[in-house]
Amino acid sequence: YSSFSSRQCVRALSSTAVRNTVIKHVTIIGGGQMGAGIAQVAASTGHTVMLVDTSEDILKKSVKGIEGSLKRVVKKKFADKPEEGAAFIQKVMKNVSFTTDASSAVQTTDLVLEAIVENIKIKQDLFGGLDKLAPAHTIFASNTSSLPISDIASSTKRLDRFGGLHFFNPVPMMKLVEVIGTSSTSQETFDSLMSFSKALGKTPVSCKDTPGFIVNRLLVPYMMEAIRLHERGHGSKEDIDIAMKLGAGYPMGPFELLDYVGLDTAKFIMDGWSAMDPGNPLFGQSEMLNKLVAEGKYGKKTGEGFYKYK
Repeated sequence: YSSFSSRQCVRALSSTAVRNTVIKHVTIIGGGQMGAGIAQVAASTGHTVMLVDTSEDILKKSVKGIEGSLKRVVKKKFADKPEEGAAFIQKVMKNVSFTTDASSAVQTTDLVLEAIVENIKIKQDLFGGLDKLAPAHTIFASNTSSLPISDIASSTKRLDRFGGLHFFNPVPMMKLVEVIGTSSTSQETFDSLMSFSKALGKTPVSCKDTPGFIVNRLLVPYMMEAIRLHERGHGSKEDIDIAMKLGAGYPMGPFELLDYVGLDTAKFIMDGWSAMDPGNPLFGQSEMLNKLVAEGKYGKKTGEGFYKYK
């Protein structure tokens, strides 16, 4: 022990403290469908959750959404025991607090997880501000599906305690979490994010900080290729969808999936990747997609995309 300098001792002790970061208290920024879904799952697995958004109105919708989702869970889980079901909902809701004050919400938290709009500048500004307020041990993570984690992290001074946690929609149903480490993410941080994902009852996979991680990197070019196939006149939308469902066993065809994801979202992702890697033919533009987005036909959410919805 005496051969250690005092600085080495402090470093050894602090790294042990970091290594043992068990995520119990979670602050989620963004009360939309993703944020509320993550909050529900974290609260259901015994975590203390603070859900933050900019307005009380949004948070009221979040509360309603979580309660509605929990009622559906209870119907399946406690079909014959309505009293136990009601007690379960009460217990879960007790674990979640709601606030519009992000500054105070991060002061005693183990993890700050962001699930806001896919805009690099807004994400950087958010984390840059919270970096000054959150404790030193607090891990920061983004739920981005398409933006580089290292670019978002660059606005903070905790590059070693920054990673990605990409959940899938609807969060309570989807078992997968992509855990993303950058070249600066420490092994301790990465291990904590993996352990947290497992504690939520999810199956985590380890990803590099590359465009689209694993799922979207394979899925989005596949959907784009389906559009190009149709544009070349090599198959109708309906036939392509049927072929992929019955031939490949996919639950949805690519055009149905695009309408579900949102054509604006698909275009946003492709435009971003195309800017990063302009020569990559997989990231090329589609005139048909561009036209539909320009006309405001984004898919299911607007009532029309590749298909019409009543």
